Amino acid sequence: MAKPSKVSAVAELTDKFRGSSAAVVTEYRGLSMAQLTTLRRALGAGTTYTVAKNTLVKRAAEDAGIEGLEALLVGPTAIAFVEGEPVDAAKALRDFAKDNKALVIKGGYMDGRPLSVDEVTAIADLETREVLLAKLAGAMKGNLSKAAGLFQAPASQVARLAAALQEKKAAEAPAAAESDAPAES
Repeated sequence: MAKPSKVSAVAELTDKFRGSSAAVVTEYRGLSMAQLTTLRRALGAGTTYTVAKNTLVKRAAEDAGIEGLEALLVGPTAIAFVEGEPVDAAKALRDFAKDNKALVIKGGYMDGRPLSVDEVTAIADLETREVLLAKLAGAMKGNLSKAAGLFQAPASQVARLAAALQEKKAAEAPAAAESDAPAES
């Protein structure tokens, strides 16, 4: 018979798996409580960093319908459950791991499939959603400006042609008037 505390822990982990957009599995062996607190602050409000027993995490992942994490659940395990932007959390974990060699990123889970360490690092190398949207808006604005210039070009060419014809007629009119005048002897 399972203890009620373990049943509630599995239920809580299952809810975190279901409510998160991504999860990053880490090994925290050798980190002090102060360092873990610093990591939790670096992750921000949208990410929950939870230390849990592997057997409970396996059972919670199974209950949540998540497959492929079993190989990552070896040794002391902590999971960063990301509710917001996965890029921000991956960057925070990567940067913290660079400064604190005791933190080891084992892998993760996102969009219905497990992630390797390299994939988590690749996510960390991406730019944030806001930066990517700004770049997209700039590219779209540039293309619209080019399109407006292309649409305006034929009209401006016609206007320049009409102005050139008018100047040509004005230049020809005095020359024609001089050739029509009687010659004085």
